[in-house]
Amino acid sequence: MSAYLGLHIPSSPLFNPAQFGTYMFMHADIMHLFFNMFAVFMFGRILEVYWGSKKFFIYYVATGIGAALVQIGVNYIEYYSILPQLTDQQHQIVLEKGAEALKNWQNFKDPLMGKFNGILNGTTIGASGAVFGILLAFGMLFPNTELMLIFPPIPIKAKYFVIGYGVIELLQGVANFSFDNVAHWAHLGGMVFGFILIKFWQKKGI
Repeated sequence: MSAYLGLHIPSSPLFNPAQFGTYMFMHADIMHLFFNMFAVFMFGRILEVYWGSKKFFIYYVATGIGAALVQIGVNYIEYYSILPQLTDQQHQIVLEKGAEALKNWQNFKDPLMGKFNGILNGTTIGASGAVFGILLAFGMLFPNTELMLIFPPIPIKAKYFVIGYGVIELLQGVANFSFDNVAHWAHLGGMVFGFILIKFWQKKGI
C-alpha cells in the first residue's frame, strides 16, 4: 500500500499526484499512527473548537501538502547532488530495478546507488507534517498555555515548546543522520506552511 499511496518524488516511476493527499493517511506501524493521532487529539481538538471544523480541516490538509512540497524539494537537492556522481549505467540500473528492489525490502550494495535509489523511490508516509502544523498553530494562538512534559516532568509554555521542537527538527534535518528514517524536513515544512497560512488569515481577518 505504501508504494502506491505513500509520497514519492515526481521523477520516480511510483509517483502519482494523488500521493500529496494520500501519504498523510499512511503510517509505518500502529505506534506511528497512535502518536500522530494522539497529538491531533490533544492539540487539534482545541484548534477545531477555536476555528471551526471547516477552517481546521483546510489548515490540516494545507500543512500536510506543504510538508510534502518541502520534503520533495529537499529530496531533489540531494537527488541532483548525487546524480552527477553516477555513471550512465548505474543510473539506468536504478531507474529500471530500483523501485522493485525497495518494494521487496532490498537495495543496491553500492552506497551511492543505494542512497540515490532511496531518494528516487523512497516513500514518505505519515501525518507528521500536518501534526507539526497543528503544534505550530497551538503555539502561535495559545503561546502562554503551560504544557507538562513527560521527560523531564516539568511545565513549559507552548511557545517555547514549539520553538524548541522546531530547532531540534532543523538540526536533525541538517545533520541528515544515516540511521534516521524520519522526514524532518516534512515536519519543518508543515510548520512553515502553517505559519504562512495563519499570518495570511490574520492579515485578511479570516
